[in-house]
Amino acid sequence: MDWLFALALVLIAFVAAIAGLLVVSALQGAPKPPGHSVFADAAQAGEAGTVFLFDGETLVDATPGARQILATSRARGGNWLRLIGFLSQYFPDIETRLRRIETEGQVLLDGRTAQDKPLLLSAALQGGLTRIALTDPALDGRPMMTDALAHFALTQEVEQLREVLAKAPMLIWRETGAGDIVWANGAYLLKAIAALSPGKELGWPLPRLFERLASQEAARGQRAAVTVQGEGTAWYDLYGMSGGEERLNFALPADAAVNAEAALRDFMQTLTKTFAQLPTGLAIFDRQRQLQLFNPALLDLTGLPAEFLSMRPSLVSVLDALRDRKMIPEPKDYRSWRRQLVEMEKAAASGLYEETWNLPDGQTFRVIGRPHPNGALALMIEDITNEVSRSRRYRSDLELGQAVIDEMDEAVAVFSASGQLVMSNLAYSALWSHAPEEDIQNDSIRAIAGHWRSMSAPAGLWSEAEEFISTVGNRICWTAETRLLDGRLLSCRFAPLSGGATLAAFRTLDPVEMARPVRSESDALKSA
Repeated sequence: MDWLFALALVLIAFVAAIAGLLVVSALQGAPKPPGHSVFADAAQAGEAGTVFLFDGETLVDATPGARQILATSRARGGNWLRLIGFLSQYFPDIETRLRRIETEGQVLLDGRTAQDKPLLLSAALQGGLTRIALTDPALDGRPMMTDALAHFALTQEVEQLREVLAKAPMLIWRETGAGDIVWANGAYLLKAIAALSPGKELGWPLPRLFERLASQEAARGQRAAVTVQGEGTAWYDLYGMSGGEERLNFALPADAAVNAEAALRDFMQTLTKTFAQLPTGLAIFDRQRQLQLFNPALLDLTGLPAEFLSMRPSLVSVLDALRDRKMIPEPKDYRSWRRQLVEMEKAAASGLYEETWNLPDGQTFRVIGRPHPNGALALMIEDITNEVSRSRRYRSDLELGQAVIDEMDEAVAVFSASGQLVMSNLAYSALWSHAPEEDIQNDSIRAIAGHWRSMSAPAGLWSEAEEFISTVGNRICWTAETRLLDGRLLSCRFAPLSGGATLAAFRTLDPVEMARPVRSESDALKSA
């Protein structure tokens, strides 16, 4: 029994020892709370320095000073790229050297800051992580106590921002709620000095270049000018934003925009004056088919009131108003015709839209519509009443002249200066069995002389006639005779007309006329 009791005590002691070991092991291996840094204790003691821990290119941990460097780095991208961008200022081949750390195991580089202070970089692989530390060699490798690199990075960023503001081409200033300018960049100061009166110096508070309206919250995008003696007037677009009790204002140069707008206004005025002198009525509609521009000729031609056109009516409204005044031809289907006119840019893909409007009062308008790439539409109306009247009168005169020569017994043909047949009568067609209107392309004197030669006895007359008709200059009327293949004697007369044209007249001779003395061909050639 005693030995059993002793054995039980030994077992209980063994189990208690094992349990104690497990509890201690569990407490030592408990996970650290999220966000805990391995450098927290060192940071509290003021000995953290500037250290980075990377797993590949992923930042695992960093000291507060190291994180501040990453925040102020000008490089873009992840933490690794931002660190490389910062270190490359002092160690040009830093990225190449750090990539060799897997083979070399450790990298040690020395460099100098912008203030010519020594800087030491040490990098090594520790437990699969890359540890990068920046130290000051003057401290014998001990970590920097004041995070001088982070402080330098912040100082450098401030200096860069100051340089950017000083060299910015725009005017920047800060003012209080009362309107006093408490800060300004270099461009503003230079402009303020140039705008000072002769003998006056720049003082405090800084002089105001623009009215207070630019400082109001509602004023945004306002345009103002500053006039400097000897330099002319400079234009600026003003923008402002509130920042607490003060307001930050920007003045962007707008001279190019002002000059472009002035040039556009001058061009529009010139264009408007040109349109006003045109006898053609002009109406320009935008892509929504609203009237945007018209000239006085449109009022004179259509009789539309200026008040109506000034209201920028639609194209459909303009057409309806023209229809009410009987200024357009009345189509059978007005609605489809109006729809076709409104959508003329779709049908005008192959060319211009053009129509002739014959009005009830006898006027004739030529209407041209030209679509533009941006969707706009230009409508031009021209009064061609006189032109149409002249054309009709000319055609009437031609028809009358043709009717007159058709009544003549003598066969007549008229050739132009180039030797082209331009007119003939019925007697000519009957004599020579030739209808010129059926074969216009072969109506030259060469082709017609060959036709004459084929229907008459051999003679040199037709060669002489062809040469006479083709000759330019002073010519004398001449006559000659020849026989047709059917035996009839033919009298030929060739006379010059105005403008280089030539008249060829032919007449068959009856027996009485044949008894009269007839000039020989040699006499005719001599007289020619």
